[in-house]
Amino acid sequence: MNRIEVPGDGPAPQRRRGGDLQLALQNEMVQEHRHLAETAAGSYGAPGREAADLRQVAYVGLVKAARRFDPSKGEHFPAFALPTIHGELKRHLRDNGWVIRPPRRLQDLRTAVAKTQPGLSQRLGREATAQDLAAELGEPVQDILEALACSGSMRPESLDAPAPGGAALEPEDPQGPWTDRSDDVLMLGQAMRGLPETERQLLFLRYFHELSQQAIGERLGMTQMQVSRRLARILVKLQMRLLGAPEHSDGKGNAPAGMNAQSA
Repeated sequence: MNRIEVPGDGPAPQRRRGGDLQLALQNEMVQEHRHLAETAAGSYGAPGREAADLRQVAYVGLVKAARRFDPSKGEHFPAFALPTIHGELKRHLRDNGWVIRPPRRLQDLRTAVAKTQPGLSQRLGREATAQDLAAELGEPVQDILEALACSGSMRPESLDAPAPGGAALEPEDPQGPWTDRSDDVLMLGQAMRGLPETERQLLFLRYFHELSQQAIGERLGMTQMQVSRRLARILVKLQMRLLGAPEHSDGKGNAPAGMNAQSA
């Protein structure tokens, strides 16, 4: 395991004259408490390379905490370090847009859907379905489904309805629940941590790397419609977790009978 070194202040001769002992103590403190950084980074549920990046950011926070820590104040180092580590992580996540924030085109489509939905439903004399909205806006049904899922206006049972029939959907705030608030990042990370690796990979490919549904499908051996439906289901699952609503499962982490691989 590689050591994490605390950088010294000033030229080496100056450090030797007065700071060697302090620097050695800080380094030892960092090595003994690196698990704090690893646990903090792991709480955000990032997969693969992103998880490694978060660990490095957390280590930076740990080093900063070690340099600022004053044992004479009687505070325990873990209690002192954790806010600094999480603060460093949140700054990184905020600055790098690490939230479920749809690509610009999908945000625009979500806004268009929110504006169109009430009037269209009134004209039809019923709630507009995804198919109705797709025809009205001239957009693919799968894009409408994803936009609705991102806005939080999709009910879980609607994900299994055949695309041509769509699902009755309620108007939603065009901004939706997925806003760039750093205070929500930890909660979102905890919700994502419980997702299977394949679902987290889909989220990162779509919303962090901004690959198209078609590109994701080609990479993962799925059709565009399968990618769209699976993304919609994942977003609904995350929304339910963030709101504290019960997920409709069999208690073993499996989806309901209607939500099978074919519909995904």
